[in-house]
Amino acid sequence: MAAPMKTWGCKCICHLLSSRTNRTHGYFKHAVVRKLTTNPWKDQSRAGQVELVIGDRPIQISTGKMARFADGAAIVKQGDTSVLVTTVSKSKTTSSFLPLTVDYRQKAAAAGRIPTNYLRRELGPTEKEILTSRMIDRSIRPMFPSGYMCETQVMCNLLAVDGANDPDIVCINAASAALSLSDIPWNGPVGAVRVGFIDKEVVLNPTRRQLQHSTLNLVVVATEENKVVMLEAAADHILQQDFLKAIKQGVKEAQAVVSKIKEIQAQYGKPKRDFDFVLKVPGKDVQSSAACKFPPYATNETGRPGSLGRRELGHGQLAERALRPIIPHNFPFTIRLTSEVLESNGSSSMASVCGGSLALMDAGVPVSDAAAGIAVGLITRTGPTARKSPEILDYVLLTDILGIEDYMGDMDFKMAGTKKGITALQADVKLPGLPLKVIMEAVQQATDGKSDLIGIMNQTIQKSRDNHKDCGPVTVKTLIPLVKRHRFIGIGGYNLKKLTGETGVTITPIDELNFQIFAPNQTAMDEAKEMIEDFLKEEREPELEFGAIYTAKIVEIRDIGIIVQLHPKIQPALVHNSQLDHRKVNHPSVLGFEVGQEISVKYFGRDPANGRIRLSRKVLQSTASSAIRSLGSKS
Repeated sequence: MAAPMKTWGCKCICHLLSSRTNRTHGYFKHAVVRKLTTNPWKDQSRAGQVELVIGDRPIQISTGKMARFADGAAIVKQGDTSVLVTTVSKSKTTSSFLPLTVDYRQKAAAAGRIPTNYLRRELGPTEKEILTSRMIDRSIRPMFPSGYMCETQVMCNLLAVDGANDPDIVCINAASAALSLSDIPWNGPVGAVRVGFIDKEVVLNPTRRQLQHSTLNLVVVATEENKVVMLEAAADHILQQDFLKAIKQGVKEAQAVVSKIKEIQAQYGKPKRDFDFVLKVPGKDVQSSAACKFPPYATNETGRPGSLGRRELGHGQLAERALRPIIPHNFPFTIRLTSEVLESNGSSSMASVCGGSLALMDAGVPVSDAAAGIAVGLITRTGPTARKSPEILDYVLLTDILGIEDYMGDMDFKMAGTKKGITALQADVKLPGLPLKVIMEAVQQATDGKSDLIGIMNQTIQKSRDNHKDCGPVTVKTLIPLVKRHRFIGIGGYNLKKLTGETGVTITPIDELNFQIFAPNQTAMDEAKEMIEDFLKEEREPELEFGAIYTAKIVEIRDIGIIVQLHPKIQPALVHNSQLDHRKVNHPSVLGFEVGQEISVKYFGRDPANGRIRLSRKVLQSTASSAIRSLGSKS
C-alpha cells in the first residue's frame, strides 16, 4: 500500500505546483523537497535521556520525543510520578520587566481519577496548584540573564502521579531541564531536592509517608558551585544545627541533578539565542506586587480589592507553616486566623506570624510557645566576571528589611520559629545563586532577631489565657449510662432535636457511652446541660400492666407510625403502621389520625433489646370491648 500512496501524493503535489506562479512555485518546490527528504517524526538527533540516583531513588530525565515544537521540553520521572514541562519564549521584548508565567496543573487523569465537580472536568487552578506554580517560578526566575525581558511561559503537565513522590520537586527539575535544553537565554541549570529529618537523620527525597514522621520538610534549589537559589521549609521546632546540616546536604545532592542536566544539555540542547539587552526601569516586578498583595490604601494607592492572588496564598501558607507546630495536636476546634494588612513597608507574612501568635494566646488556644518571624535582606557588591554567576566582592545582611531594601536588595530571607527551634523558612534569591556561607550567616542573624522579637512579644502576653472569652466556643464530653440512653436520645431522636433547636449545640457520639457536646458559647452550654439533666432525671414512672388497654394521646405523626404519650412521666412511644390496623397502612393519615387525638392502645410490655414500650391498636379492632385503664394526668 505504501508505493501507490506515495505516487498519488507526488501527482497531487505536481498538480499544485503547476497551478502557481513561478515565485510561489519556487517556494512550494523548496518546501516539498524538504518534507520529502526528511521525516521530523523519525528525527532522533535531539532525543535522549540520562539517569541519576538521589537518596536511593532513581530519577530519569528525557527529551526529544514530546512537544518538539516548543522551544524546550523535558520529561522527568521519579518512581511512577512523571511530568512534562515545556517552555516557549517570544523573540521580541514587549515590556520593561521579565513577564514570566509558570502554570502547573495536576489533572485528575494523572492519578487515574475523574474530576468530582459537576462538569466532570478540570476547572480553575486549585490552591495547591497555585502554590506549586509559585515555587517553580521562584526557583527559575533568578537564573534569567539581567536585561532579558521577552515574554516567557513554562507549562508543567503532570502525566502520572503515584501518591508517594511529590510532583513539585519533579516539576522544578523538569523546568530546569526544559530551559537548559531550549534556545532561551538562561544561566541554569538548577537542581531541586527535598530533605527530611527522621530519627535525627537526614533523609533525601522522602516519600509522602516518610514525611509524616519527619520533623522537617525542606526544599532546596541550588545551582553549580554549591550556590543556593531558593529555600522553602516547614519544621517542627528543629534545632539550628540540624537545620543547617539539612541545607548543606540538600545543596550537595542538588549538584548531581545539575550535573546530569548539563550532560543532557551538552548532547541534545539547542544553542542559546541572542537577545537585545533592556535596562530595567526602577520602581516599575513594586507597584505591580503591591496591587496584588495588599488593599490599595496599605501602600497609598487606589484600586479595587479582588480575590486572593498568588502572593497572598503563598504568604498565608508561610504563616500557617510557622504557627502550626505550636498548636496542640488534640485541639478540638477548627481555627481560622485572619491577618489584615493595614500598612505595608516590610514583611507582612512575618508580621502575620508575630500577630497570629499573640492572637492565638489571646483567644485561649493552648499554644506550646510564642512564635515569631523576621525577614533578612542582602545587599551585595559584585565584580565583573566571565562566569554566569557574578563574584560577590562584599555584602551586608539587613535584619527586618523595609520595602525599598527588599526591592533594591538581592535576597528575601524569611525565617520563623520559637525559642526551641525553627518552624518555617522561605528564601528567594535574586542573584543567580548565593554561597552557602551567606545562607548560614542569614540563618544565624534571623535566629538572633527572632529571639529579640519573642522578648518584645512576651511583654504583651506571655502565655495563653486560661479561660475562654464568653463569645468563644465550648466543648465537653459527657457520659450517658446505657440504661438511660433512650431517655437522652428520645424516640426517633426527639430529645436531641429539641436540644439542638433550642440551644444551638451539636451532639456527636463518640462510642456507646460517651458523647461530645459542642456549644457556640458558655451560655448555650449551660442551658444544654440543664436540659440534659431534665432528660435523665430519675422520676418514678407509673407501672403498666401487661395486656391492659390504655388511652394514649397522639403527639406526632410520622411516615412509619404515630408517636403517642401514655403519661407525662413516661417517654412517648411509637405505634408502628403495622400495629395501627388489620389492613395494610402505608401512612397514618389514611386512618384520619391527627395530633392531639386520643386513641386506645394495648400494652405488650417492653422490648428486651432496647427497653422501648410495645403498643398495638390493631389487636383492639377484633377483640371484645374491655375496660380501658386510665393513668391519670397528674405529674
